Amino acid sequence: MVTFLVCLSILIGGYFVYGTYVDRMVGVNPDKETPAVKLQDDVDYVPMPWWKVFLIQFLNIAGTGPIFGAISGALFGPVAFLWITFGTIFAGAVHDYLSGVISMKHDGMSVSELVGIYLGDHMKMIMRVFSVILLILVGTVFVSSPAGLLASMTGQGLVFWTVIIILYYILATILPVDKIVGKIYPLFGAALLLMAIGLCGAMFINHFNGTRPMVEMTLENLHPEKLSVFPFLFVTIACGALSGFHATQSPMMARCVSNERESKKVFYGAMVVEGIVALVWCAVSLSFFGDTAHLNQALVESGGQSGVVNIISTGLLGKVGAVLALLGVVACPITSGDTAFRSARLTIADAFSIKQDHVAKRFYIAIPLFVICIILTQIDFNIIWRYFAWSNQTLATICLWTSTVYLLKNKRNYWITLIPATFMTFICTSYILQAKEGLRLSGTFSNGVGILAAIILFSWFMRRVMKGKLEQEVPCQAKNLLGE
Repeated sequence: MVTFLVCLSILIGGYFVYGTYVDRMVGVNPDKETPAVKLQDDVDYVPMPWWKVFLIQFLNIAGTGPIFGAISGALFGPVAFLWITFGTIFAGAVHDYLSGVISMKHDGMSVSELVGIYLGDHMKMIMRVFSVILLILVGTVFVSSPAGLLASMTGQGLVFWTVIIILYYILATILPVDKIVGKIYPLFGAALLLMAIGLCGAMFINHFNGTRPMVEMTLENLHPEKLSVFPFLFVTIACGALSGFHATQSPMMARCVSNERESKKVFYGAMVVEGIVALVWCAVSLSFFGDTAHLNQALVESGGQSGVVNIISTGLLGKVGAVLALLGVVACPITSGDTAFRSARLTIADAFSIKQDHVAKRFYIAIPLFVICIILTQIDFNIIWRYFAWSNQTLATICLWTSTVYLLKNKRNYWITLIPATFMTFICTSYILQAKEGLRLSGTFSNGVGILAAIILFSWFMRRVMKGKLEQEVPCQAKNLLGE
């Protein structure tokens, strides 16, 4: 219990202490019109109250990520608490915050366009393709998985639920952001929070009555398959600590924030809350099953994380838990899927400068995306999807480097993103070299190459900083954003 409470306290304290430091360091301007106000079109640029934008952002970036990822990460043991806690404060929340703020400074631009401004046109072209493919993959998986679950639960065919979900996705992608997303997401976001609070309360009750004691910290790797903590833990738990997918979502809400002073609450705050949800699920998973061996057995016997969510929720919260489990394994993936397609539409629109004021223009972009989605649902997606974990963290790494250059060019403390960017360069390089879906090289060699890659990139960056080359290369649209 002590470990959980300490980590929870650090997460909450991190929002108020480090989050405030980041907010002041980056330098928001409460007197400047945000894109939501300046470019209001009642489609994608729609001013909303901060609490509503916060709940939408929270659900956009969360979905099943802080649940499924935390359950899988719990297999490493309590050491996962450290990555969730410190990863959220110093990497994930900073990443999400800067993704949102930089987008606001550039009229709500998508992440690929922001990368192009700060890392060059070649990276922009790569990111345009990379981010759209990633978003289509996310959307497709979040068609197939909830459709399969609904089919098994209701007896209706898989095709029926696939069609229903895709039709909903089309509406959520095409209609103004405040019509569907703005109305139902705050409710689902609140429900996801209540689920975590309820499970946390039940976990404490079981701890005090001695039924299921909470685990305490150990740095020992307890993974049943002996997967190395470096780099596998840092890729396994993504949405609960650091996730590149969030960089595709923050610009959507950057088009809805009414005042820049709300940035910390919406972007940094939503990530901290997601970290808390992940911490709860990681702790509950270990407490409920007792150890990583029994948790792993439950994952195998129940068919994966969805089954474990159902077992834990119903076991701790009864019928209410069953309803919340349904929300977690069905509704949350759907809400991640529809915003993935919406973000893909906006990314393509930004790339080709296609205004989204008329519904026909939105259809022109969205329909091909869903045609691709329908084709992909007919394919065995397991092999392709394994690459998502690495791609997701690679995207996060690119965004952290982008933020580092942004801070440097605006004469701010770039170390707040440089350090996590360097660390994640090591993680991503090492992972793809030794993972099953990668080159399957030895861990020692892969980690060595990963460290070398991180040192080389860090040294290259610092060398250019010392020579002043990066600041000399500032494009006109990147100048004076904080000195207005």
